Amino acid sequence: MTGPAEAVRFEVTGGVAVITLDRPKVRNAVDRPAAEALARALDQVDERDDVSVGVLAGAGRFFSAGMDLKAFSATGERPVDERRGGFGIVGRPPEKPLIAAVEGPALGGGFEIALACDLIVAGQSATFGLPEVKRGLVAAAGGVLRLPRRIPHAIAKEMCLTGAPVDAAEAQRLGLVSRVVPDGEALTKARALAEVIAANAPLAVRTAKLLVDQSVDWPLDEAFDRQAPYTDAVRASDDAKEGAAAFVEKRGPNWTGS
Repeated sequence: MTGPAEAVRFEVTGGVAVITLDRPKVRNAVDRPAAEALARALDQVDERDDVSVGVLAGAGRFFSAGMDLKAFSATGERPVDERRGGFGIVGRPPEKPLIAAVEGPALGGGFEIALACDLIVAGQSATFGLPEVKRGLVAAAGGVLRLPRRIPHAIAKEMCLTGAPVDAAEAQRLGLVSRVVPDGEALTKARALAEVIAANAPLAVRTAKLLVDQSVDWPLDEAFDRQAPYTDAVRASDDAKEGAAAFVEKRGPNWTGS
């Protein structure tokens, strides 16, 4: 199906939603309408029962150039959605897992969009960086906030202060990128990874993501008590019963998400 606006395509197959930033003439840069369209696409990811995982990609050979500066100069409108924040994603990413399929440069806002995703699959020629300081700015759309949570603090600080990019191989070595694949295959491989995730119990997957994200700053002596309401709800779910029954009966599970 065609997505919420021409700037964004949205397709669902086998529990996986593929969201494509479709503005190749401007390297998939995001203006205000595109940000709002992306936010609506992410709403669909969270709301639709037939979607367990999302994949975010850019049309053509680029992921996203970030902010559409020409559009901003012409309209004065920043690419911000009222509910999901900058670029339609960085303030409130989806509750369900989202994988970035990155080809080419992901710099500035494009990198910040990728950082708002849970996993990154990158083509071998992809690069990642936050060059804002070279232009008198700060990477305020999540760059200085999320990057230190994804890679060693000193390396994140160096990237933020120098504006220097890293290539895909270095990004994988640092733990920023999950998988590096041949150029042109990022979307295919990201979709395959999404299908593996989508085969698991939806409630368990959403809860696992929530706990991994929220528990980063929990004191260890409180962590088990704080996770208990979430894990207890999963343990008491119909899917937990179905998972055990499927294992015993040596068959595939039939998840209901409840």
